Amino acid sequence: MGSFACIIVSNSYPKYSLGDEITNNLNCHLPEKFFFRKPVNVGHSRLNFGPVLVGSNVEEKGTVEMGEVEKKRFKWIEIGPNITEAQKRTISQLPLKMTKRCKALMKQIICFSYEESSLSDLLAAWVRIMKPERADWLSVLKELGKLDHPLLFEVAELALLEESFEANIRDYTKIIDGYGKQNMLQDAENTLSAMKRRGFICDQVTLSVMLNMYSKAGNLELAENMFEEIKLLGHPLDKRSYGSMIMAYIRAGIPDRGEILLKEMEAKEIYAGREVYKALLRAYSNAGDAEGAQRIFDCIQFAGISPDVKLCALLINGYIVAGQTQKAHVAFENMRRSGLEPSDKSIALILSAYEKENKLNKALDFLMDLERDGIVIGKEASELLAAWFQRLGVVEEVELVLREYSVQQASNKVHPS
Repeated sequence: MGSFACIIVSNSYPKYSLGDEITNNLNCHLPEKFFFRKPVNVGHSRLNFGPVLVGSNVEEKGTVEMGEVEKKRFKWIEIGPNITEAQKRTISQLPLKMTKRCKALMKQIICFSYEESSLSDLLAAWVRIMKPERADWLSVLKELGKLDHPLLFEVAELALLEESFEANIRDYTKIIDGYGKQNMLQDAENTLSAMKRRGFICDQVTLSVMLNMYSKAGNLELAENMFEEIKLLGHPLDKRSYGSMIMAYIRAGIPDRGEILLKEMEAKEIYAGREVYKALLRAYSNAGDAEGAQRIFDCIQFAGISPDVKLCALLINGYIVAGQTQKAHVAFENMRRSGLEPSDKSIALILSAYEKENKLNKALDFLMDLERDGIVIGKEASELLAAWFQRLGVVEEVELVLREYSVQQASNKVHPS
């Protein structure tokens, strides 16, 4: 699960991490009416961890009255030595500089069992006994993230309801982003709804996170809705929002719609990330749309991105799938002239094209040209050649031709003309 990832947007927005002091730049001290003193158990019953083993090795530290209806009393107990080895090991790895109040809560969470109590009661007891500040909450959440703890999200959700946490919109955004990365769309949507109910207004950062989540989930309709909502804010669209929407179109199998957005970006002198260009190039390449692949390849260079062998291989593949072997070979040679050493994949692509057209002589000329420049073919190209030659029944003949060629080249080096 990991820690809540930073919300990465354009330069208009700073980067944040839930483990850092979010108050540095975007701490929103909202009116008291926006805070909720009483926690609510969001009930993620699927999240379980090691049980608390309460016996003679525990010491009662405090008693907190909980629940207005049942008037139950929640007992805060010190975690004793009678716990599992895994729990002991995790507790022993807590940071030395962590405050006592944070360590106390971490121990309880590490040994927490739903059979013994509810997490909301535990956190409420911690708040009333130890009077944590926002920094304490952030320290606990950061450590839960490092541990990849299954209760991370539930603790974070409950923290939002505590006045001492001083929740702001960016806290909600990080939880939504965390859910999105786990493909937990319903939980993300529930958090967004809760954020709105508590008086926070969605901004471009939050909407961009939702857009990215729907894009990755392959939900084009919801992604388009989010994209339109971002437009309605009246702020300039950023690289992140455009990129997420382009990826949504690619995943939906309509790369041409993504290319339209790409052109719109370029008109505003906004350029997509390398991975977005690569995904769009791959979509056209695999579909055999050689013209589309060439257009995106040209856009990549216009954006100031130097094509690598992988991008070149995608362009070559686009021409081969389209049945344009000659253009594929030209693209291969252009790659070599640019100073890039051909990859085994790109060599195999050219050989596969010659195999489909049954052009053995051209394939041999191609191999000899590579040999002359000291380029050795790899596993994929070698296996393709071996299978092709075996089908033709010319393995020995080809080996003889290549051997004679190698001898001739060696002789030329010894006795240059």
